[in-house]
Amino acid sequence: MGPQQNSDDHSVRERRVFYIPGYDPIHPRRYRELYRKEGAAQAQISGYEIALKPKSGGAAYGWHVGGEIDGAQVAAEFDVLVWSDIVRDSMSNTIAATYGQMLRTAWEYIATGALWRLMRLRKGPVIAALYPVGALILQALLALLVAWLVVGLVSLTTPWLGALATLLGWALGIGAGYALLRWFKAKDGKTFVYYLMHDYAYSARFRGANPPELEGRLTEFGEAIAAALQSDVDEVLVVGHSSGAHLAVSVLADLIRAGRVPAEGPKLAFLSLGQVVPMVSFLRDAKRLRADLHYLSARDELAWVDVTAPGDGCAFALCDPVSVSGVAPEDKKWPLVFSAQFTKSLSPARWKELRWRFFRLHFQYLCAFDNPLDYDYFQITAGPVLLCDRYADRPPSASRIDHAVSKFTDMAE
Repeated sequence: MGPQQNSDDHSVRERRVFYIPGYDPIHPRRYRELYRKEGAAQAQISGYEIALKPKSGGAAYGWHVGGEIDGAQVAAEFDVLVWSDIVRDSMSNTIAATYGQMLRTAWEYIATGALWRLMRLRKGPVIAALYPVGALILQALLALLVAWLVVGLVSLTTPWLGALATLLGWALGIGAGYALLRWFKAKDGKTFVYYLMHDYAYSARFRGANPPELEGRLTEFGEAIAAALQSDVDEVLVVGHSSGAHLAVSVLADLIRAGRVPAEGPKLAFLSLGQVVPMVSFLRDAKRLRADLHYLSARDELAWVDVTAPGDGCAFALCDPVSVSGVAPEDKKWPLVFSAQFTKSLSPARWKELRWRFFRLHFQYLCAFDNPLDYDYFQITAGPVLLCDRYADRPPSASRIDHAVSKFTDMAE
């Protein structure tokens, strides 16, 4: 599988955890509160102890965790690597601009054939990608219908105005239609139409290449992780969730290329959760990401575990992000791909409660399981076992997809 260590010789007493969120405009305190609440729930279910303390000092947002698991005490320091400001800046403030994004994004995925190839992997995330397009079109049609009804109503009630009735009707109709579109936008906290449209448009805008402001932020992320690798902790764990997974791939590839992972330093581990890598790597100019996937998958300097679940309709479940992107080298070692098995690790009652809450399920990897199997986010981040040891004997899921699917496979030099 990859480099393995004896857990008796390399038990973890101190760990640095760097969490890279997905495309999320909300303040990172939400992740602290999620960890606090769900960690307490998992500790009660599984019979261990976890306690959070505020982080003091430092520029990054984070928290401290004290864990007592399997009789071992572990201290973990969490940092959230923030790019929510970039996300907020990328979101169109106007309705017209969002419709423009919709047209450009749909053209990029459809005209290049990327959409059809993505559908060969998993239909769930493709449906999730099509959802905002369909919803925006429906909203526009409803707005036009309202406008048409208003025009007809004004013409019927003011026939003596003649041509002025038609002009008045269209003025009022356009106003009513626009008001309806504004109402739809105001309800986006529940429907996620605009949010998802902005998410997919962000990757499609540069056809899979990173915008300059994001490249600058990745460099900052790399500096923070490099500093931790010079410390005396036992493990540096990078967690990338959703879109954060492909950002982590590039950050870690850059660090290893630059020789900034010391051989005698902390063990470097990478945990990708609910990844949507193909949504970016299948685009024609994602040459940097494809090169980073190719490079990272063969390195001895880290252990990389990729966890998804077919129950998560927003992720490319059990799709090996390196292989499906068509860039797997002959000496490929990573990632180890397996399922969190939501339907088994959640009780039937809990699964019934959550199965249609698609966006909530996309965050289940960071939450408690009431019937846990071999995936436990809190033991991974606050327990005494290195990531490479924890899954040293874990086989990959037999149902994973690990053959090339992407049309574009060229890589940056």
